[in-house]
Amino acid sequence: MITRRDTRTVYVGGVPIGGGNPIRIQSMCNTRTEDVKATVEQILRLERAGCEIIRAAVPTMEAARALKEIKAQIHIPLVADIHFDYRLAIAAMENGADKIRINPGNIGSRERVRAVVDAAREKRIPIRVGVNGGSLEKEILAKYGGVTPEGLVESALAQVRLIEDMGWDQLVISIKSSDVMMCVRAHELIAEQTDYPLHVGITEAGTVNAGNIKSSVGLGIILYQGIGDTIRVSLTGDPAEEIKTAKQILRALGLRRGGIEVVSCPTCGRTRIDLISLAGQVETMVSEFDDLDIKVAVMGCVVNGPGEAREADIGIAGGIGEGLLIKKGEILRKVPEAELLEALRTELMAMAEERRK
Repeated sequence: MITRRDTRTVYVGGVPIGGGNPIRIQSMCNTRTEDVKATVEQILRLERAGCEIIRAAVPTMEAARALKEIKAQIHIPLVADIHFDYRLAIAAMENGADKIRINPGNIGSRERVRAVVDAAREKRIPIRVGVNGGSLEKEILAKYGGVTPEGLVESALAQVRLIEDMGWDQLVISIKSSDVMMCVRAHELIAEQTDYPLHVGITEAGTVNAGNIKSSVGLGIILYQGIGDTIRVSLTGDPAEEIKTAKQILRALGLRRGGIEVVSCPTCGRTRIDLISLAGQVETMVSEFDDLDIKVAVMGCVVNGPGEAREADIGIAGGIGEGLLIKKGEILRKVPEAELLEALRTELMAMAEERRK
């Protein structure tokens, strides 16, 4: 049982983070924010996948103004990602951003940071203070001889104090590194020194394959220690993959319930169906049933399949040209191989309907 650290609560739009609330799943659009249609379409798709907070890059004033149209068509909080130009942060808030992500170190002078903080305080908009290995100040790099966990924490807390001194404390902290163990240690250190909510992730994790491994290892260690209030899996690929992995990490740690967990065997010489393809189809199909909190088994062998699937709520096991539909370890019936997926969907629909009664 994971005991989460106590943090203050910060509201992003209507979504509370920290304070014992569920760990929120985030992602970031890879569309041009100026392209309202493409951005909205992507966000709606990510909502369906389970995204709870979405971030969009705001590199231009046109992008800042586009936030107003985007927000009117989506259903989750919208975060504006700002670098360098303080005027973009102010414009983003004026156009409805629910939170802004800034690195005060690259915003410019103290007066420019104050202008952003004043606008956030006036509009009651939280600020995410983001620091990563590529944004550390020269003085800190010199002090620690390069990028270190201690340097990341010192930079982040200095920027937090700067904003606090300007009269605003609705803050979320993000300290990231592409080095997994450096990121883990940085989170351990900062969790000892502040009660602000922490947004956790392994930055620049890589492609879907490599990035999933790095993120699962790093975030698993961090979250297991009760650290983290929002999560993003940063992947070079479709943002929907980030949501899928984040959900699986949280479920594996027992930090999130709901939705269907798919278990499948690794295949062997007894496999007589295209199990790899079938398991992939099942994984995609079950996303339709987020209201079910069950385990679905996909097995490639009718010899061991029923026994191996006993711990699952429902499952299928393949044979030569046909398969078995299994529920709670009991065989319901034989099904032609081509109809296995549809037979499973029909059973899931019945279970979902029963749950709603």
